[in-house]
Amino acid sequence: MTRDQDTITVTNPPAAAPVRRTGWRRLTMVAAIAGPGLVAANAGNDAAGIATYASAGSQFTYGTLFFMVLVTIALVMVQEMAVRLGAHTGKGLGALIREQFSLRLTALAVFCLLLANTGLVVSEFAGIGAAFELLGVPKWAVIPPAAILLWALVLFGSYHWAERIFLIMSLAFFAYPIAMILGHPDWGAVGHHLVVPHVEPSKDFILLAVALIGTTVSPYMQFYAAAGVVDRGAKPADYPLIRADAILGAVFACVVSLTIIVATASAIGGTGPLDSAAQAAEALKPVAGQNAELLFALGLIGASALAGAVVPLSASYAIGEAAGVERSVSRSFRDAPLFLGLFTAQIVLGATVAMTPIDVIQLLIGTQVLQGLISPIVLVYLLVLTNRRSVLGDAANGPRYRVIATAVVVGVAAMSTILLVQTVLGWFGLA
Repeated sequence: MTRDQDTITVTNPPAAAPVRRTGWRRLTMVAAIAGPGLVAANAGNDAAGIATYASAGSQFTYGTLFFMVLVTIALVMVQEMAVRLGAHTGKGLGALIREQFSLRLTALAVFCLLLANTGLVVSEFAGIGAAFELLGVPKWAVIPPAAILLWALVLFGSYHWAERIFLIMSLAFFAYPIAMILGHPDWGAVGHHLVVPHVEPSKDFILLAVALIGTTVSPYMQFYAAAGVVDRGAKPADYPLIRADAILGAVFACVVSLTIIVATASAIGGTGPLDSAAQAAEALKPVAGQNAELLFALGLIGASALAGAVVPLSASYAIGEAAGVERSVSRSFRDAPLFLGLFTAQIVLGATVAMTPIDVIQLLIGTQVLQGLISPIVLVYLLVLTNRRSVLGDAANGPRYRVIATAVVVGVAAMSTILLVQTVLGWFGLA
């Protein structure tokens, strides 16, 4: 039994506990189950994600809210399948793909994941630099120490310790609901667009919808969620709490996304697309005040720092599992040289490139292409693995769940493919 499992066990409240402590017991239970699912889903709200959600609000006001409700359902199902695999097999997604499928396709998916994640790591450190520049601190003064701190957290800590720090970083996301309130949204319009479907017959709306699902359901999140469950030492008996963590994480991450859309919609809705999260913070200042800009900057720092560690870890897990070598945050560099070496290389490269005047937007476009390439592959692998009773036994998808999961995976894969094709055509001036 691991330390986390011990924690889970002792937090089950006795039936005879006083009623007045119910709120604290619930809070303790939430803290106990929070883990890989919450971390993975929140990492999806990174610098690129915040820019996409802010752009949705500034360009189409509340028009994409119902779409985000559908995205929430998709994210819940995808993340639940990933952690179920980890809890019931004791193996990460990379290891299971290597065992069950072609080595060539596995290598292709993992290689693209590594390239895409490295591009994302650059954007995360660029996000940290941009957020501090909003606070008057130059990026060269914060990116190197931030890289060293994130690197040391993984290299010299245990999985349990790193996970607690990641969860603390997630508290930064509470800045966005406050920013939303400062924006004085039209709550009636918000409620209407959350329950009534809205589609605009324009290319820009469709592409933004595709970008929303692409940035919310990223392939690295499934790799990290499954690997994190394994690294935590969870067993099949822990699955109910692991599943609760996955659902809680996906819902919380999407609620944060919704608050970003509502905040920008209410303050600068209708002003057109945005290119970055920092640009969104600057745009909010004249309308919603300096506090809104400050909250966006603080949220961006926390989000970028969290993803700056989780994104390279997911690629390191995937490659370590595919290669069949030791991979754990709790291991030393001598015990897991490939796993920790890849993590180190991504951190160094990401922080170094972020210090240069590189066009991060163009880098993110290239990263989106790679994400669009591997996302359908990873999701199909995930679906097939969770359908197989030879892999999961009685925990495999049931008939009804299989139909719904197939519809979700086909929908997300189709949207990712549209984004991929659209981006490639744009390179040749055909879109």
